[in-house]
Amino acid sequence: MHNVKLTIAYDGTDFRGWQIQPGQPTIQQTITDVLAKLTQERVTIHASGRTDSGVHALGQVAHFKTHSELTPLEFQRALNALLPAAIRIVGVEEVGSDFHSRWNAQAKTYLYRIFRGRVVLPFVCRYALHDPFPLDFDAMSEAAQLFEGEHDFTSFAASTGSEDDDHERNATRVIFRSQMLRGEDAGERFPALNALGIARPGPEEWVYVVRGRSFMRFMVRKIAGTLVDVGRGRLRPDDIPKLFEMKDRSRSGPTLPPHGLCLLSVEYPDPADSLASRA
Repeated sequence: MHNVKLTIAYDGTDFRGWQIQPGQPTIQQTITDVLAKLTQERVTIHASGRTDSGVHALGQVAHFKTHSELTPLEFQRALNALLPAAIRIVGVEEVGSDFHSRWNAQAKTYLYRIFRGRVVLPFVCRYALHDPFPLDFDAMSEAAQLFEGEHDFTSFAASTGSEDDDHERNATRVIFRSQMLRGEDAGERFPALNALGIARPGPEEWVYVVRGRSFMRFMVRKIAGTLVDVGRGRLRPDDIPKLFEMKDRSRSGPTLPPHGLCLLSVEYPDPADSLASRA
């Protein structure tokens, strides 16, 4: 049995998110169907986490187990030949049997893009929120840094739909980096964005970057919405600690639309470190 790791990029516009949903086009279902043709097996593919409807990815990571003797390169070529152009397999490798794309993930980095120009080009409008109105970048940058560290993010996550479940769930998360960048700075700090060609962040964009161990549903989009409210003067940077204490999502900013959000990368332990720890 082989354990195969995939690194996946996708335009989420026309999909109902990652997770399989009956009768709906999803990333997971689309890849699963192609893998079934290639392996003649019932394959279960696991991702590092779900992305919601309309959310994009440059570095989603998933894995599946198979008896197929196709090499990683053969899997990559065959998958890209059969998948729709909106989904690309950018990397394939065989990994150890204990690798799990979700449980072994150490950190994820997301970007939320805001286009600030008066006219947004069609090559960008699918990947960035268009907001040409006055915003205070410095205030947003100051507020963004206050999300770093370990906090209870109840005020910045969607409801589970059950008051009991909301009350019982652990909303504590650790954020390693939270910052606002201007588009050109984002391109320099994250070279992977250069792969976007004419759709990569430019001088008329601002990019919110957040790196953390794990995230709750809508959490990044809710934080980004709160930062936009800070930029508009509806909230102040020193309101952020108060919002953590309130544990009331109705007091924070709006949940921004999904098309501005992209999963940039997922990080895993270095296999060499793992081997050294066993020695």
